[in-house]
Amino acid sequence: MECDAEMCKPTIGQDHISAQQHCTEKSHHLSARTLIVTFSSCFLQGILERLDGGEIVIGDGGFVFALEKRGYVKAGPWTPEATVEHPEAVRQLHREFLRAGSSVLQAFTFYASEDKLENRGNYVAEKISCQKVNEAACDIAREVANEGDALVAGGVSQTPSYLSCKDKTEVKAAFRKQLDVFIKKNVDFLIAEYFEHVEEAVWAVEVLKESGKPVAATMCIGPEGDMHGVSPGQCAVQLVKAGASIVGVNCHFDPDTCLETVKLMKEGLQAAKLKAHLMSQPLAFHTPDCGKQGFIDLPEFPFGLEPRIVTRWDVQKYARKAYDLGIRYIGGCCGFEPYHIRAIAEELGPERGFLPQASEKHGSWGDSLSMHTKPWVRARARKEYWENLKPASGRPYCPSMSKPDGWGVTKGARELMQQKEATTEQQLKELFQKQKF
Repeated sequence: MECDAEMCKPTIGQDHISAQQHCTEKSHHLSARTLIVTFSSCFLQGILERLDGGEIVIGDGGFVFALEKRGYVKAGPWTPEATVEHPEAVRQLHREFLRAGSSVLQAFTFYASEDKLENRGNYVAEKISCQKVNEAACDIAREVANEGDALVAGGVSQTPSYLSCKDKTEVKAAFRKQLDVFIKKNVDFLIAEYFEHVEEAVWAVEVLKESGKPVAATMCIGPEGDMHGVSPGQCAVQLVKAGASIVGVNCHFDPDTCLETVKLMKEGLQAAKLKAHLMSQPLAFHTPDCGKQGFIDLPEFPFGLEPRIVTRWDVQKYARKAYDLGIRYIGGCCGFEPYHIRAIAEELGPERGFLPQASEKHGSWGDSLSMHTKPWVRARARKEYWENLKPASGRPYCPSMSKPDGWGVTKGARELMQQKEATTEQQLKELFQKQKF
C-alpha cells in the first residue's frame, strides 16, 4: 500500500514510534532502524528531485582525515585502499555520518584514479587494483545508504596525470576507468570534486556526463579563483556549460572562505543567466591565513591542524549562513566528523522538519548540560553562552596565525611532475633545502 509522504515526515520532537507505527499500518516492511532514520520521505528521490523540490541535502564529512586519525589511511598519498583492506572501518564511518544526518554518502573513491594509486611508489594499483578499490567503495556506501534514505555518490578528483601535463585524452581515460565502476554499481549521482584547475574539472564533468546521471562539481579554490587565475564566477560558468547541475566548492578553505567563494560563483552564474544548484563542503579548520592554495600551504598541514578545528557551534553558524546564501547541498570535507554533520542537521532542523537519530543524545545548544552535577556547567545550558564563546587554545606561546609556505608551483612546474617510482632521497634533500622553518 502506498504511504502518504507528508504523513511520514515527522516534526521536530515527534515521537519516533508514531512515525514507525504509521508506516507499519501502511504495510511498509522496513526495519525499525530504517524507519527511525528515514524521516524525510518514504520514497527514495534522486538528488535533483530533492533539490528541485526545495529539500536541504546534507552531505557527509572528510574520510581521508578521519580514517588517517583512526589508522586506516596513510597521510601523503591519501588513497582509499581501506575500502578493501579495512572495509569495516569505512562502513562504520559511513554509518556514523548517516546517523548524524547525512542524506548523501559519498563512496570512498577520493584519489582512487589508477594513476594516483600507482603514484610515487604507491602499491595499490598493482597489488589491489583501481577497479577493486572503487567497487568496494561503492558496495560499502550502498550497503549503509540502504539502512536509511541516503543517496550514494561516486566521485572523481584531480589526477597526477593532469599535474604532469598529460593530454586531455589521457586524463579523461583515468576518469573513465572510475566511471565504468560507478555505472556498473549504479550509484545515484556523480561528483567531480577537489579540483584546483577548472580545465581539469571540466574534463571530469564531460566524462561523468557520459553516464546520463546527474553531475555535481566542486573546486578546492578560494575567492582568488583557480591556480591559473580563473575567477570563481567563471569556474562556475564553465562547469555548468560542461553539464554540471550542481556547483560549488570543497576542501582547502574554512567555512567562511568557502561561502565567500560560492557567493562569487552564484554571482557569476547570475551574470551569465545560467542556473544550477549550489553546494558547499568546506574544511573543519579555521584558515584565515591561507594563501591561494589553501590549507596545504600552512606549516601545520597535515599533522598540526588540531588547534584550528571548528566547534559544533561554528558549524551551526556556517549552516545558517549557507542556507541564507541559497545553498541547498551543505556538507563538509577534511576535518568534518559526524558531530559536525549533526550540527548542520540540527541548525536546519526547523526548515527540514526533523532531526537526525544522533540528536537523541545531544541537547539543542547544550541544553542537556542542565543534567550536569556542577552548577557552573549547568549555567552553560543555553544558546547565548555557546554562541558567544571565544574558545581559548591553551597554547600561550603559539601565534594565532601562520605564514603559508606558498611555493607558487602549479601544473607544469618541475616539482609537481609526478612519477611511478617512490620519491628518492636526493629529491627529498632538494625539497628540504627549500623548506623554511
